[in-house]
Amino acid sequence: MTVSQDQVLAFAVYEIRQLLAHHLGSGDTPDPAARAAAHLAYALHNQADAVLHGGKFDPQQAAEALGAVDRMLATNFQARLSEATSHEA
Repeated sequence: MTVSQDQVLAFAVYEIRQLLAHHLGSGDTPDPAARAAAHLAYALHNQADAVLHGGKFDPQQAAEALGAVDRMLATNFQARLSEATSHEA
């Protein structure tokens, strides 16, 4: 079996989304980190599926999906992505 780095990471995102599915939606989840992780994985699961099947996705659209999670949960995933991908020292 030959898999790419992208496919391994996409598989992880897809599986995490499945594992945390019961934390989506309801504010009743006692662990806010689990709820945030569930929504983060859900926001990117279609992109992960595309990569698993050899496809591509629009990175800007994915970043905007992170912004939607930020607005819903008062997180800062979009800003952290920008910081993590900045090439400035």
